Amino acid sequence: MVCPTPIGNLEDVTLRVLRMLGSADVLACEDTRRTRVLLERHGVEAGELVSYHEHNERRRAPELLARVQAGEVVALVSDAGMPVVSDPGFVLVRDCLQAGEKVEVLPGASSVPVALVASGLPPARYLFTGFLPRKRAERARLLAGAPETLVAFESPGRLGATLEMLAAEDPERRVAVCRELTKLHEEVLRGTAAELAEHFRGRRTRGEIVLVVAAAAAPGARSSGA
Repeated sequence: MVCPTPIGNLEDVTLRVLRMLGSADVLACEDTRRTRVLLERHGVEAGELVSYHEHNERRRAPELLARVQAGEVVALVSDAGMPVVSDPGFVLVRDCLQAGEKVEVLPGASSVPVALVASGLPPARYLFTGFLPRKRAERARLLAGAPETLVAFESPGRLGATLEMLAAEDPERRVAVCRELTKLHEEVLRGTAAELAEHFRGRRTRGEIVLVVAAAAAPGARSSGA
């Protein structure tokens, strides 16, 4: 059972997710402390909570698969959003499917469509790339070659450099920086790459960031003034 959790505001959880969290035999949590906060907020009495994160998922997945095969219900929970999508969970889901076990995925919160809609950029075709590459050259290639609206996670520490890179390549390219979505200090800033690079220059940025970037201009379009 894959159970998405709120990306910020704890009231965004679905009734179905709460019911499943309360009925599962074991909750496999990216962080048991974060999951307990959600459970306590909604008065849910859950079964056993075990840690399942990026550092132990390969070791713990066989244990959890064995429990599924024994007839127990295992609920997979990440700190925020949908497990597996830039969060732990892929190994367990893959192993369950390969073993012929049923995997039920509940719909729920994700910062990707929220940021895409909030950006005001064309949504018909978009590329979600998870976290942008750490290496500058790889990041530059990805951003420069995107043929559709690009949605990516970015770290606060690299945001300024990424915006400067975009501005240097195409200062008029439209960008939206979505920070702390659904949380108390939510902020969505829209503008050209040059405008946002200037805004964030020298600033210390915090929080979770989703970057939405308009499709790259066709080859020769910028030089022709189109």
